[in-house]
Amino acid sequence: MSEMKELQDEEREALISIYEGDTAFKQINATTFQYKYGEDDDNKSFLVEICWGQEYPSAVPTINMDTFYNRHLKASVKDKISAILKEEAEQWLGCGMTYTLFECLKERIQELIQDQPDEPIPIPTADVEANLDSLTISDSNSNALKKTAAKKEQLTKAQKRRQWERTDHKGERARGWDWVDIVKHLSQTGSKEDSQNAANSANVQSVPS
Repeated sequence: MSEMKELQDEEREALISIYEGDTAFKQINATTFQYKYGEDDDNKSFLVEICWGQEYPSAVPTINMDTFYNRHLKASVKDKISAILKEEAEQWLGCGMTYTLFECLKERIQELIQDQPDEPIPIPTADVEANLDSLTISDSNSNALKKTAAKKEQLTKAQKRRQWERTDHKGERARGWDWVDIVKHLSQTGSKEDSQNAANSANVQSVPS
């Protein structure tokens, strides 16, 4: 077992023992730890995440202020907290420092959050509307609808009028629109005399085809 691994194991056990029962402390995995400052519903609360690298504690750990919990935090506040922790960490290289880093912030809370507003900053209405205007529909169905609309627009007024006249002006075709004229049909298939006789005896002009 390497020296760094031994030091990390010892510090991990110490942290778990020190923060036992402290709900603000949380161990994410063997090398990642979090500490929350303030209450959940407080806009000035924040969470610090410290992650050990393979060379820790001989190397400065990773300070993560971009957790989901800190989504309300101003960038300037995050940067200030990170800078203080890194400066402190440089003084403790070679020693277990996670407890020290967590605790050093408790003494400087007011200084750290003085630029953080008490309440969430609402998004201006103009910005919301601008974002809505910039939204585009990428659904494939929308492309199909556009193509269908384009095809309909290609009909001329005369074509549309002829289609309308073929209906009962309610969107339905008149009964018998596709029937075959019996006289015309017989004139094409029978003799002229048969066609004439059929025309004289027919009481209706058309029958279903």
